[in-house]
Amino acid sequence: MTPTAPQVIRRLLFILLFIGFTAGIIFYFAIPDKPKAPWDGNPESSLLRLMEGNARFVKGEMRHQGESVERRTALSSEQKPFAVIVSCSDSRVPPELVFDQGLGDLFVIRTAGNLVDSVALGSIEYAVKHLGVKLIVVMGHENCGVIKAFLVKEPEHDYIDKLVDIMSNEPEQVAALTAPGDRIDNCVRANIKHITTLLKTCEPVLMEKYKSGELKITSARYDLDKGTVEITE
Repeated sequence: MTPTAPQVIRRLLFILLFIGFTAGIIFYFAIPDKPKAPWDGNPESSLLRLMEGNARFVKGEMRHQGESVERRTALSSEQKPFAVIVSCSDSRVPPELVFDQGLGDLFVIRTAGNLVDSVALGSIEYAVKHLGVKLIVVMGHENCGVIKAFLVKEPEHDYIDKLVDIMSNEPEQVAALTAPGDRIDNCVRANIKHITTLLKTCEPVLMEKYKSGELKITSARYDLDKGTVEITE
């Protein structure tokens, strides 16, 4: 049976709509990741940006933005990260993934137990003084191995002992040993508090900018099971 003219027109329209829809989908996913503009937000909005990214991570709805060849190329001449993250070297706690951020977004300092020495302090100062970062987040995490080593206090006669020695000199850690509740988590939170206080009083760069309100320094705890970041201060 020969189709009528209206039927032919309807079929042609359907085919054109299908082609247009398919082309739109292909075009959408083919668009390169555009370079992000420098982040000029204040410390509070920077923290909000981090927490929004963590919410996406928790839900498994990461955007994975800022990871394209175009973004990489755009960053070859300069960087403008919007936050410093001081975190543990634990392989389960990568800040870029936890906060769903891309290349050039975060200036990350990672050491076992998120401990801070003169090299780490110099790195943080560089980010604040020369890169214009206005937010520092000190992020510890659940069941930290260095915290457990501190609690056990069994000498291993290697550099791990140096980490335990540093923690043993933290007054917050000593106080946490006799506090009610979970000893490991108490010490995790005490360590975060100590490092945060250390940064707030680090002269001259960090302390001056913190006291003026130009720089926000806060602490956080990452939950390994849930993937959530809790702001503890």
